[in-house]
Amino acid sequence: MRVSGATLVLCHLLLLHLAPRTHGLAPQSRGHLCRTRPTDLVFVVDSSRSVRPVEFEKVKVFLSQVIESLNVGPNATRVGVVNYASSVKQEFPLRAHLSKAALLQAVRRIRPLSTGTMTGLAIQFAITTAFSDAEGGRNRSPDISKVVIVVTDGRPQDSVRDVSARARASGVELFAIGVGRVDKATLRQIASEPQEEHVDYVESYSVIEKLSKKFQEAFCLVSDLCATGDHDCEQVCISSPGSYTCACREGFTLNSDGKTCNVCSGGGGGSATDLVFLIDGSKSVRPENFELVKKFINQIVDTLDVSDKLAQVGLVQYSSSVRQEFPLGRYHTKKDIKAAVRNMSYMEKGTMTGAALKYLIDNSFTVSSGARPGAQKVGIVFTDGRSQDYINDAAKKAKDLGFKMFAVGVGNAVEDELREIASEPVAEHYFYTADFKTINQIGMKLQKKICVEYRSEGSGTRFDIGENTCYGRVRDSPGRVALQETGRGSCLGRSRTALRRATCTSLTPSPLEAVSKRLAVMENRIV
Repeated sequence: MRVSGATLVLCHLLLLHLAPRTHGLAPQSRGHLCRTRPTDLVFVVDSSRSVRPVEFEKVKVFLSQVIESLNVGPNATRVGVVNYASSVKQEFPLRAHLSKAALLQAVRRIRPLSTGTMTGLAIQFAITTAFSDAEGGRNRSPDISKVVIVVTDGRPQDSVRDVSARARASGVELFAIGVGRVDKATLRQIASEPQEEHVDYVESYSVIEKLSKKFQEAFCLVSDLCATGDHDCEQVCISSPGSYTCACREGFTLNSDGKTCNVCSGGGGGSATDLVFLIDGSKSVRPENFELVKKFINQIVDTLDVSDKLAQVGLVQYSSSVRQEFPLGRYHTKKDIKAAVRNMSYMEKGTMTGAALKYLIDNSFTVSSGARPGAQKVGIVFTDGRSQDYINDAAKKAKDLGFKMFAVGVGNAVEDELREIASEPVAEHYFYTADFKTINQIGMKLQKKICVEYRSEGSGTRFDIGENTCYGRVRDSPGRVALQETGRGSCLGRSRTALRRATCTSLTPSPLEAVSKRLAVMENRIV
């Protein structure tokens, strides 16, 4: 079946116009996914004794699925069905049913004949009778295709070679579907060229339905692969005629594989990061909001390059007690991590944030729990209320150990506690919103923050210098090495060894920097 270049261009432009700017396409029924050219289509179906009634029902399902994908109408596609065994029975001609609903109802009424297998006779009937003007066939033209789909499960009791050759010579396109112990040489004698596109075989009628997709696409002028789900795009799929391209939502860029997305500009570069979520599962959160929290977690997971060498994720839920949902390194793909998050059950008790922070220090970031030496350690604490225990010592120790801590609060969360948990500069590491329904906005900000801090410049390094501790990123430049920590100070030396003996100098923020900090605090508050 051929399509004019002008038609393809028009369809391409239409699909691009309809493509979503930020989200995937909405689900659609299969019948609306493509436009089929006008076709006279005749199914020639074997219902001989070897085809059991339950198997014949499977054939009818296959017919119905193909019909569902067609544009049926007097000036569009017309469908007829020829049923055969020792004799041939026209179940309904091309002119009989000119709507999809009527065709589907007619298919449901078909009954098997249950005798021999006269495949050649059935094909002869199709080309001499089924396609005739009297039965609703239209004159052959470049705009109207003539197609026969033969479904059989046995060796025919007559010849198919000559009659099939005549059919092909007259311009009829022949597809041959064989089931079970069918004679495969017969299928090749029936089918049009190229045979790899016109001959299909399935082991049993129970799986014949899987062929419906092939024929749905074969009759499509333009198949919307995005809407059918036949694509590998992680975020956004944009259709083109018979194909697609992948794109990413705002704030993400497309990786070099052309399919997956990265929140960092420039794609998939990054350093090893061990990230653990500490999630408040107290009674005040409530079940419906806990589901929103799980979506928030998975929103952050989408940011990460999850692999053994890059990002690992762990999850801890706390309430009156602390429960490890899964440790670092248990899951190696985003898909598995997100599934585990969705399966997390809600604890629904108190709020022991201090105990959760202590668990993070003593357990989550240990080698025995999957943490990797040298990998950056990132903790994201999510809470909706005041802790029922003391948090200061554990919060300070986490930061002293070099863990980068983000604090996210909702509703009744106490902002002083969030600030106590958050790493420096605090304005960039704590987030607050009054309503669970807006935590996705925090998620977007946090995605970008994680990218900037942990992917753009490589691994963080911790140096103990006398009574001072610098934790930041090593920057090499001619003649010196600098370890910088934004907003707090920098350590300078001519080598990494000398750097350890250097003194940390405090940076006095300029008035402009002070204003920027205040703006960052306001931006991280969503009321």
